[in-house]
Amino acid sequence: MPRLSKSRVMSSLQCLKRVHLEVHHRDWAVYPSNTQAAFETGHQVGDIAVQIYGQGQGTYIAYEDGLSRAVALTRELMDLGHTEPIFEATLEHDGVLVREDVLLPSPSGWHVVEVKASTRRKNEHLQDCAIQAWVHQGAGYRFARFSLAHIDNQFVYEGDGDYRGLLAEEDLTDEVRQLQRSVPVWVDQAKQAVSGPMPKVQVGQHCFSPYECPFFNHCWPVDADYPVHGLKGSRKKLGELVTAGYRDIREVPGDLLSSEDQQRIWRVTRAGQPEVLPAARRFVRELGWPRYYLDFETVGPAIPVWPGTRPYETLPFQWSCHIEDAPGVLRQEEFLDMSGEAPMRPLAEALLEALGNTGPILVYTSYEKGVINGLAARFPDLAPALGALLDRLVDLYPVTKACYYHPDMLGSWSIKAVLPTIDPEMDWKTLQGVHEGTEASTAWLEAVKPGADPVQAAETRRQLLAYCRFDTLAMVRLVAFFTPS
Repeated sequence: MPRLSKSRVMSSLQCLKRVHLEVHHRDWAVYPSNTQAAFETGHQVGDIAVQIYGQGQGTYIAYEDGLSRAVALTRELMDLGHTEPIFEATLEHDGVLVREDVLLPSPSGWHVVEVKASTRRKNEHLQDCAIQAWVHQGAGYRFARFSLAHIDNQFVYEGDGDYRGLLAEEDLTDEVRQLQRSVPVWVDQAKQAVSGPMPKVQVGQHCFSPYECPFFNHCWPVDADYPVHGLKGSRKKLGELVTAGYRDIREVPGDLLSSEDQQRIWRVTRAGQPEVLPAARRFVRELGWPRYYLDFETVGPAIPVWPGTRPYETLPFQWSCHIEDAPGVLRQEEFLDMSGEAPMRPLAEALLEALGNTGPILVYTSYEKGVINGLAARFPDLAPALGALLDRLVDLYPVTKACYYHPDMLGSWSIKAVLPTIDPEMDWKTLQGVHEGTEASTAWLEAVKPGADPVQAAETRRQLLAYCRFDTLAMVRLVAFFTPS
């Protein structure tokens, strides 16, 4: 029986088949593109917790020295009555191993603090803490208090590396004590799932909650031409269709689909031809000139970088704008700040200069509206001019959703799903390095860090410019596709 980490016990609560696959078929896992970024955020928040709770004191139990060494060192410190904080204390009980983010000594027992990068408590956090409490006590140690520390998104960073107040702490002691009685049952179920044959679990909503399962491609029929999950909508309902034996959208009886979107996806997919409604052409005909096609790239770091900013605040660092002065007359403006200084003010000023005073500003979804609103709130002197931009915004998403569908979109009206069906050359997979927003944010933050490799930073700049240009050119192509002939 292999050791069970806390994360594997948590996986078993989501799906017993998942924990079996994690132990025996890890190579089958396919993680979403933002998973690594989430891991990095967790590490960064953990580092800040060491700074906040340790204030220069305490012992960090290094994972790199091996788990057995980490367990032994933790016991040595706890048994000797260590009077300073312990970070990543490593404990084991009944084959389950946990690493406790923060362990604070107190006269009546240990104060355990679990640190999360989220901005609020979630149901799975309580289960997480209950597993830790069970192992903590099973290893022979009392705890006086069990807390959850999460990001306070109202915290405003004042600078100088002072992050006191970033973490909001919530006492879960009573709830943890009550729930930890269930942990032996959870552990036993996880052990059976790992030691026995692969559990038979039907697909459904649990494949996505509380986390998207990395074994989706193994359990769902993704190898069909038009997989059933491309119908979108209720994952519970989609799971029932898969369980009933349907693999391809075209196999599903129409009377089993209730939503208008699903009926439309099913109908167009069965027909095998894209649907383009006349309203899209009427919409484009009414657009004025010049036309501005705008896209932002933003960051929202959990740990604020610049004074006056908050955790996870959406902060733009780049924009691209293709400008169509008249039919077929196209030029492009762009902004990208790689200095490492707060980019928002110069970005906003450059944006106002580029967008002029007249003409529709075309965007895809309301994201750009939110970014402009954020800039207006941050810079009151620019607010009137930025507010005037809002009045010119024209969102291409609603008309695309209402008027266009191609079977290859598989139920998604994301511009990254739409454009390859209109223009096969407009596929973000052809780009080098940066293909989507999370990658752009991560790459930019890494490139502007003090001491970043200048050669790599220059390559990141090239990739970011190419990516953002691609986004705005995609909207140009979309409008051209809808343009009346």
